[in-house]
Amino acid sequence: MPAHKKKEERIETTASPINPKGQKKEYIEIPLPKFNLRGTSINTILVILLVIAAFIIGSLVTKVQYLEKNASQAEGTVSAAGTVTNAPTAPARPTKLDVGIGKLPLLGDANAKVTIVEFSDFQCPFCRKFYNEALQQIKKDYIDTGKVKLAYRHFPLSFHPMSMPSALASECANEQGRFWDYHDKMFEEQEKLGQGTVQYTSDDLKTWAQNIGLNTTQFNTCLDSEKYKDKVQKDISEATAAGVNSTPTFSINGEIVEGAQPFNAFKTAIDRALK
Repeated sequence: MPAHKKKEERIETTASPINPKGQKKEYIEIPLPKFNLRGTSINTILVILLVIAAFIIGSLVTKVQYLEKNASQAEGTVSAAGTVTNAPTAPARPTKLDVGIGKLPLLGDANAKVTIVEFSDFQCPFCRKFYNEALQQIKKDYIDTGKVKLAYRHFPLSFHPMSMPSALASECANEQGRFWDYHDKMFEEQEKLGQGTVQYTSDDLKTWAQNIGLNTTQFNTCLDSEKYKDKVQKDISEATAAGVNSTPTFSINGEIVEGAQPFNAFKTAIDRALK
């Protein structure tokens, strides 16, 4: 019988860059694809790189604009629609605000040459910012020296739940001859409660009245009955008719300044009115 030869398994022993000595291998070689950039257009590569760079730059610009917008709100106003708006660096349209001083007592000499009429909301965070910052310097440099008098007018915004009760509470304090003391107390107590628009209650308003020594029975009855609501509504109507739509808004001898501006913005307008 013819001899049957056992079929031998072929094992690659050929020398190659991977197997330079031609040794037996216990694995299978898989050739890798070769890339030839010589035929690739340089312009195509540049276009791709430019598109990627443009995307990155665009993202950075958008982020910077977002941060600048948020930063600008630090000296803004709250509009009657409930939105935060950027405070202008110059008088806004209209440039004149023809309004009276209202019925509340003035802060300063009644015969002062310059009159500032402030339309404000006691729960507005920017109104509180004005009180804490610019007003203190205005008072020192102009009100206490007899050059300026300040009139407060109500413009409570509907989306601030305690703005109307606070306006009514200030009128009840005025009934006892303590409007400005209570005005200061409300802003100072809110500053203790936190940043931004803080929440408080009518009971807090009554406690603050007691803290400054008001007749609490008279004050509480006045507040609970909304005794001065018509008076507050009259301020709102006159402000709206004059074009006021945000707080705080100021008339400085008729010139408008809007927002919790830094002291120098008020100084410029006041000095112009003093000439």
